[in-house]
Amino acid sequence: MKQLIVAPAPHAYSGDSVRKNMLLVILALLPAYVVSVFEFGWGALITAAISVLACVGTEWIISRFLLKEKRQTIGDLSAVLTGLLLAFNLPSSIDWWIVLIGAVVAIGVGKMTFGGLGQNPFNPALVGRVFLLISFPAQMTTWPVAKGFATSYLDAETGATPLYYLKYIVKEHASEDSSVIEQVQKSIEALPQLKDAFLGMMGGSLGEVCALALIIGGIILICCRVITWHIPASIIATVALFAACLGWAGMLPEGMDTCHFVAYQLLTGGLMLGAFFMATDYVTSPMTAWGKIIFGVGIGVIVMVIRTWGAYPEGMSFAILIMNACVPLLNKLRPQRFGEKKK
Repeated sequence: MKQLIVAPAPHAYSGDSVRKNMLLVILALLPAYVVSVFEFGWGALITAAISVLACVGTEWIISRFLLKEKRQTIGDLSAVLTGLLLAFNLPSSIDWWIVLIGAVVAIGVGKMTFGGLGQNPFNPALVGRVFLLISFPAQMTTWPVAKGFATSYLDAETGATPLYYLKYIVKEHASEDSSVIEQVQKSIEALPQLKDAFLGMMGGSLGEVCALALIIGGIILICCRVITWHIPASIIATVALFAACLGWAGMLPEGMDTCHFVAYQLLTGGLMLGAFFMATDYVTSPMTAWGKIIFGVGIGVIVMVIRTWGAYPEGMSFAILIMNACVPLLNKLRPQRFGEKKK
């Protein structure tokens, strides 16, 4: 028996569907995931598999036994994407049970508590990630060093990330203590080459290793019209301008020029992952073009404030969640009526 769906006008048909768009985002993430597997080995495979399975399982259990819905929503691939994005925000050597907790929080608290896909005010993967960062700070800030596919899941070598060195460099740039000055110079020398940061030869989470792969995935999404350029461009431009201002203000020591500092801020950490794949989430981002630009500028400013003066070397997750809370206000900014033509 065919189902007749009655809904008020206006009606528009684009050929898009939730499943199609989620699948395109997952495919766009694959280049970066392949690089992560190549750099971190079995840990990347195990962490992503646990995260995806736990997210899908949590959504199925809540829908089936708590909400008692006959029609399951796991087929739209949104839970799969949430699990993959959560894995991209985790160290590849993290304990499996921590990944499981993060997945349950991401889906159970960040998504299903509000009614499921389309009703959550915050990005579910980031809700899970921030919960884990606050609950397990030691495990969440122990980053494995990229050693290739043969890297063992349990015996991964750990080290500091480039953002940790950048934060120390800016914090201690004006010190006159000879030992501190020496440590600052060592931090500058410990930074990876820009080409290594661009191609992924550095430590960090699964989603921090290869800016090139993430940019390729982001361009694919823009070309397929899954996302628009407004949010990624405004985030990247704001971070670049803010970092350049720090250099022009004399907040960098000798041996660190402004251009290199700007490049490191853009190519390291979770900036590219957040700009192209997390801040652009349909549900938790503004609908208007100007709203998206303001949204992106706000994220960029908060990221650099946290990276420069905050307690954490990275601030992308906090920045996106803070601006997610501002989306209802941004959506009231000059909304365009459906079908209206500009004069």
